[in-house]
This record gives sequence, C-alpha cells and structure tokens, in this order.
Amino acid sequence: MTEAERILIDLLNLERLEVDLYRGVGSGGETSTRIFGGQVVAQALAAAYRTVDERLCHSLHAYFIRPGDPSIPVIYQVDRARDGGSFTTRRVVAIQHGKQILNMSASFHVRDEGWDHQHDMPQLEKPEYYPARTELKEKYLSALPERLHGELMRERPIEVREVNHVHPLKPAKTDDRNQMWMRMNAAKQADERTQQLLLTYASDMSLLSSGMRPHGLSWFTGEVNGASLDHAMWFHAPVRFENWHLYSMDSPWTGRGRNFNRGSIYSEDGILVASVAQEGLMRKVQKNS
Repeated sequence: MTEAERILIDLLNLERLEVDLYRGVGSGGETSTRIFGGQVVAQALAAAYRTVDERLCHSLHAYFIRPGDPSIPVIYQVDRARDGGSFTTRRVVAIQHGKQILNMSASFHVRDEGWDHQHDMPQLEKPEYYPARTELKEKYLSALPERLHGELMRERPIEVREVNHVHPLKPAKTDDRNQMWMRMNAAKQADERTQQLLLTYASDMSLLSSGMRPHGLSWFTGEVNGASLDHAMWFHAPVRFENWHLYSMDSPWTGRGRNFNRGSIYSEDGILVASVAQEGLMRKVQKNS
C-alpha cells in the first residue's frame, strides 16, 4: 500500500464522538487548498454506514453548501430518518466552523432480485494503452511556477489513465465526452462498504470539467470560476475497485453560469457498476478594467 493510499483509507475511518456524531480528517485528499468534494461525500457516506446494519447504499444525493477547510476536521451528524422493511434512509450534515458545508441523503436497500438490463460499455483501448496521469503532468512542469511543482506531482491514491486528454494550459475546443480508466490497488483489502466509499471519492474526479471541454476551458486558464454544486450517485453492482473501471462522462448542457455533467462507471468486464450526476458552477471570471 502506498502512502497516498494509506492516507485515503485513513480519511474514511471516522472517529465516533457521540451517538450519530462523527469526526473526519479534512486534509490529505486530492487537493490541498480546499477539501476535495469527493472526500466530503465519501466521509458523509461513511458516517451514515456507521448507523446501518447489513444493507448497502443504492443511492445518495448531496449538496455542497460551502467550501471545506482542510486545516480543521469535519463533523458529521447523522439523522436516522427511516428504518423500513426494505429501505433504510439517512440524512447527514457535514459541519465546519459551526456551519454546514454539505448535506446528504442516502438510501440503503436489502438484497433484492429482479429483471436486469444495462447499456453497453463504450469500446475503448485497454487502460495500459493510455499514459498515466503522472506522465502527463511531467509535460507541464516547465510551464508552471516552481512553487506549484510539488503539489502537481504529489502522489495521489487513485491511478488514472485519461482516454480523451485535453492540454490543461492550452485546451482546444473538443467533444464533451470525457473518459478515463481508474483503480486503486489497495482496494483489494477492502470490504463491500469501503469499496463503495472509495468509488464515491473517485466519482468526483474530472466530472465537472466535462462541461468545459466544448468551450476550450480548464481550471488553469484563469477564465472560469467553478465549483461543484451537488453530487448524486447510484450503485448498481458490487465494486472491486482494485480492478480497472471505466468512468465514461459527458455534459449534455451548459448555460446560465452552470453546467450539468453525468457519468457511467463500468468494471473492466463491462458491468455497469454505478451512475453519477453533478451540476457545477461555471461562471466567467470578471476581468479588471
């Protein structure tokens, strides 16, 4: 297990403070200047799981309310909304500085049987065909201030291979389809719940940038003021995140200072494991005259 993988596993191991009250570490995730959105959602789901017996999450719906401060812990308060015969519902509020930074509802379902169908996975080259994200980042080091090199090249827990890579400093206008392979080797030691938590964390990676692609924008161009506004996720099949998964994303709409993005996550053998949807802020940065 790498140090980055160990840190992520530790981030999902919340401290119990009281009945239905938990504390999570804020620092150490995908970013250092703020708390990565996928981290807060995954920790909120981890808090909900502490109050649920046996059943697995089948859906979650979260709203990002304020930016997270990585310098202090996050408090998670769980409301046991319902314990039904087939479904369990939980509401989780994430708090920093006495204010909500996220609220989330999650639903958990017994193991039922029923009819099955799914859309086919896009036909792409195997993950090894595409460069690792560390290889891509190395190409841009010389174009960035030296003070940013350490953060850019810091080891991350999720291994990523981008299928439709766009130059982050000089992005060309392109199709909104945004695909990448991803996995985490250390997940092979994880139980079913932790597998879901890791996939939840990873599901926030690159999703919001899908809506920027048709406009030739990226986080590095200085033209976009962006942030995730919400995050929804549905789990369809068991997760084994130590194996490659294809995250196939697109953005069917942008407008009014927002963009809408959606994603389908497939196992390498073509099983639709999860679906994701997210709306984000995509506001023009106002230039000083």
